[in-house]
Amino acid sequence: MNSKKTEISADYKKKNWLRRKETLQRAWYKFSANILSVVGLIIVIAVILLAVFAPWVAPHPDHAGAVVDFTATMQSPGAGNLMGTDGVGRDLLSRIIFGFRFSLMMGLVVIGLAAPPGIILGLIAGYYQGTKIDTAIMRFADIFLAVPPLILAMSITSVLSPNIFNAMLAVTLMWWPWYTRLVYGLASSLQNEYFVQSAEVMGASTPHILFKEILPNCISAIFTKITLDMGFVIIIGASLSFVGLGAQPPTPDLGTMVADGAKYMPDQWWLTIFPALAIVFVVLGFNLLGDGLRDVLAVEEV
Repeated sequence: MNSKKTEISADYKKKNWLRRKETLQRAWYKFSANILSVVGLIIVIAVILLAVFAPWVAPHPDHAGAVVDFTATMQSPGAGNLMGTDGVGRDLLSRIIFGFRFSLMMGLVVIGLAAPPGIILGLIAGYYQGTKIDTAIMRFADIFLAVPPLILAMSITSVLSPNIFNAMLAVTLMWWPWYTRLVYGLASSLQNEYFVQSAEVMGASTPHILFKEILPNCISAIFTKITLDMGFVIIIGASLSFVGLGAQPPTPDLGTMVADGAKYMPDQWWLTIFPALAIVFVVLGFNLLGDGLRDVLAVEEV
């Protein structure tokens, strides 16, 4: 008898694995059919690899810090320095590669801190739609949503000491309501579905209904938003650094590099153009990847 149960269990696991494999293959086929999505994936992977292996990839890794070489200041792009050097002789390419680290760190930390509370509050408000709990949570979120994101982040960082960690904190405080609003809409539409009502009839606890029944049906939209938000968060972080409220010198932050190079335009154009193109490169990669994932996950949900 036990042997028969074991065979049935093994057969079920095998079928379940094959079903998942087929789903992944179908999703990859749909994703790879969109050339722009593949380009976005390649860009994101390239940026991540450059950021992780920056000390070994950068031509002059020591130039990411407080290094001065007045014999090589303001050199235009050439064979020795592919993207030229800055006002104190540091290699611009090396600093841009290390700048990818701070851009990715900004995105990962902000979304990692903002998404969980935003998702939880959205689930609670959506499940208790029409109650005082719903009203309290959503009106509190609306207060943050009423202020333009960049203005709110600048207001917070101007009160705190300007550095990259306070910039992350400021962006986190203004980002969670977007996840609350997204999940609220999804949870509101799911609360009357049969599987939720069945769980309630069977006496399932509220946490079980929220995190086992409703949340799995929101994962696709949440994951897509996270991918798209990486680009937006990086832009916000670069904007804060551009106005002096983010990472401070000698940190190789892309926004700070654009601001420093703007003083030498148009003669030393490379000081601004290359860091700006690096920001565009990263943001474009995440946006293209997010668009591709949105198309794939939408099809899988159907």
